Amino acid sequence: MYKKVFHFKEKDCTVFFNDSFSRLEKIVDKNNAILIIDKNVFKKHQRTFIGWKTIVCERGEENKNETVVHSIITQLIILGANRQTFLIGIGGGVVTDITGFVAGIYIRGIRFGFFPTTILSMVDAALGGKNGINSGLYKNMIGLIQQPDFIVYDKKFLHSLPQKEWVNGFAEIIKHACIRDRNLFNYMEKNELKDFQNDSRKLDKLIQKNVHLKMKIVQEDPYEKSVRKLLNFGHTLGHAIENEFKLPHGFAISIGMAAAAKFSMNILHFKEVERVINLLKKYGLPIHKKMNAKNIFAIMQKDKKSRNDSIDYILLEQIGKAIIYPIPLSQLLIEMQKLPNAVYHS
Repeated sequence: MYKKVFHFKEKDCTVFFNDSFSRLEKIVDKNNAILIIDKNVFKKHQRTFIGWKTIVCERGEENKNETVVHSIITQLIILGANRQTFLIGIGGGVVTDITGFVAGIYIRGIRFGFFPTTILSMVDAALGGKNGINSGLYKNMIGLIQQPDFIVYDKKFLHSLPQKEWVNGFAEIIKHACIRDRNLFNYMEKNELKDFQNDSRKLDKLIQKNVHLKMKIVQEDPYEKSVRKLLNFGHTLGHAIENEFKLPHGFAISIGMAAAAKFSMNILHFKEVERVINLLKKYGLPIHKKMNAKNIFAIMQKDKKSRNDSIDYILLEQIGKAIIYPIPLSQLLIEMQKLPNAVYHS
């Protein structure tokens, strides 16, 4: 086990790497804790949670909504949750997002922590304090920023993770490499997915590297006023595709990153587009999707990074160095129409 405390203005977040579920009883009072658990995780590890108060959630982005939040709050009331209650989210990004959001609004705020159970939640979704839900087609439009008290990494939960979910999570690792760490990008090029699946130490180091990379950015800019926006690389188009086609998050973001790399070439003369695309393909991720550019563009205009007549887009000057670049909406639509399989119907 390796412990790292990340300091924030409001409170610290303690991360326990390569640990186990037994850590929880050392952190919280079992009598005052309620677990919010992904349904699939609960089924596969049910014996682990014996003796704990639990609320079981359906997985999937379609369940990250107000109806589910109200249902959880009703169950918290029935279970007698009060200001001393500790909420613990155990699952992927949907569960950690919902848990953090509910903890922030239930009786004006109670403490919470996470056990991320997917690669994507371990390297991205559980980190940084963004907690929220969707509003219709629009992702994360309702939410708050509040750091968890702790995050515990127990790789036991990865043993039953489907191959598709491994691929899904590696999209965010490649994103981190693209925007901030050229050496990590080179390292990912020299390896492939099975190398990390078959080598526990290698996987530990990769997870730790990505956690430190993202948390360093969040510490510098917790409320996304500047540098934290770089973590949105691939997400503006990616979120629109994710909601329009119900794709897994990492798959949609991969398509968004491939597009952003091409936009970077056209706008900033970025010269390493093929390296980005080839790395995404190497890890089994998609790089394009047949879409109606007009429909996707309409969703993108509602993006949180949208201004009146432009969108703050994350582009690459080179691998490992991203910038925030306001793209006029008229130019963005033209760029989108250049993408493979993009069609435009007026």
